[in-house]
Amino acid sequence: MSGDILIPTLRLDRHADGVFVLTFNRPELRNALDLATMRAFRGLIYDLAAQSDLRALILTGAGDKAFCSGGDLAELANYRSEDDARDFINTMGDALLVLERLPVPVIAAINGYALGGGSEVALTCDLRFADATAQMGFVHIRNALTPGWGAGQRLLRLVGYSRAIDLLLSGRVMNADEAHALGLVNRVTAAGSALEAALASAHEIARQPPDVVRAVKALLQAGLNHPYEDALRIERDLFPPLWAADAHIEAVAAFLKRQR
Repeated sequence: MSGDILIPTLRLDRHADGVFVLTFNRPELRNALDLATMRAFRGLIYDLAAQSDLRALILTGAGDKAFCSGGDLAELANYRSEDDARDFINTMGDALLVLERLPVPVIAAINGYALGGGSEVALTCDLRFADATAQMGFVHIRNALTPGWGAGQRLLRLVGYSRAIDLLLSGRVMNADEAHALGLVNRVTAAGSALEAALASAHEIARQPPDVVRAVKALLQAGLNHPYEDALRIERDLFPPLWAADAHIEAVAAFLKRQR
């Protein structure tokens, strides 16, 4: 594993199998994102999108108190105009859209608080593993705000209108079990073990044929972003190259050999 400190508040580590771990690194402030971190995060996600050897990406927070508590309101309060707000909303909104559209699986390892913008970041990931201490909440309304990084649309698609509007209007904070019951979390792990579980899953995914992994994500993303019949055509188009590929031919040969 190699590590790279991009700025003191953001860390990228590369593990075996093309698995990368991105860590929000402001544990003393519950990993809140100041403007410099937002901009570095956007640049990093754009860089990762160009990485040909990327197989899986994990997002997590430093320490055991928080995944990410969203924007650093103490700093952002200095930016008061609509233009200021549009600038930092676009910074993170663009970054999360690219993150969502990475061709490989992205896993959130949620340790502790994922509040406001932190829940928005987690929701952008394909899979969410939360330890037993995790708390999620779309608490924007407590600060007289709505989500701005895309969580409204993602939440609507994930849990439906009635649950989404309830979560956004109440601003309530959910524990890991409630988040799991609502479908916001894929797996609840023991306290302190979300990253370990995410790494195990990421390495398992990374050992699958990369073209197949990318095709699985592509066909599901097609269903979210295209009309039904167009998505069906995309799914059909993804299949033939995989059928003719060496990985499939070798897997079938191994299967037939076991049947003898």
